Amino acid sequence: MQFLKKTDINFLSKRKIAFIISATLVILSIVFLFIKSPNWGIDFTGGTLVHLKFKEPVSTKELRNILEKGGIDECSIQRFRNSKVIIVTIKKAHKGSEVADKVSKVIKEASADMEFEVLRKEMVGPAVGTYLKEKAVKAFIFAFVGMIIYIAWRFKGGIWGFAAVIALVHDVIITFGVLNYFGITINLPVVAALLTLAGYSINDSIVIYDRIRENIRIHYKKRLGEIINSSINSTLSRTIITSGTTLIVVIGLFLKGGEVLHGFSTALLVGIIVGTYSSIFVAS
Repeated sequence: MQFLKKTDINFLSKRKIAFIISATLVILSIVFLFIKSPNWGIDFTGGTLVHLKFKEPVSTKELRNILEKGGIDECSIQRFRNSKVIIVTIKKAHKGSEVADKVSKVIKEASADMEFEVLRKEMVGPAVGTYLKEKAVKAFIFAFVGMIIYIAWRFKGGIWGFAAVIALVHDVIITFGVLNYFGITINLPVVAALLTLAGYSINDSIVIYDRIRENIRIHYKKRLGEIINSSINSTLSRTIITSGTTLIVVIGLFLKGGEVLHGFSTALLVGIIVGTYSSIFVAS
């Protein structure tokens, strides 16, 4: 399906600007990790999560004061677009069920008029959190190594796989940096989103790579820069359609998916935009 008329954009002429943008975003993402520690979810730190829905809006400051007076300190309170829905996270090695029950009890005792319901309770031990963190790191390493091997075999050259994985690392670092900047909770669904992003981005890069390799064989007398430009232009319509239709679904998930999927949908939303850009300006 041809969404755009035949284009003749000189993408390579913009490569210096693209490299500056990419380098700046990657460096900022890495530097920001040292300035602000990621908001790790209880999946990785261990602790207790209590998901509350109030009948009337309540401020995080008011709720924090109530919990601190009740002896529940060092907790994280996250309010979403709907101010009636709040998630309280206590990252401590307590008995999970006791802490979750105590949160409800403290709020009820502090204000009888403050009506709410507990939507869910999650408890993760610190040992399980460490185990899940190690598994998440291994998942990324195995995914990247596997992609390098597959692409190198598929295109009969290691440079293709190496370049594609550099673009993938670029996408994941920037996406993670954006999530960290906005304080999005990093939990298992977010890790799943980042791995999904890796698969999505590599697919788009392979489509462009395949066209480049095909054109190298057909137009072997042309300069490599011309071949890369024509290959990107010829697949541009497909890239826009694929990314656009996926974005429509992700935006719907972001707006209506609820608080539980907020981190997952945010990671995909940022990652698809960055991944589409990197397939053209980084991988190619």
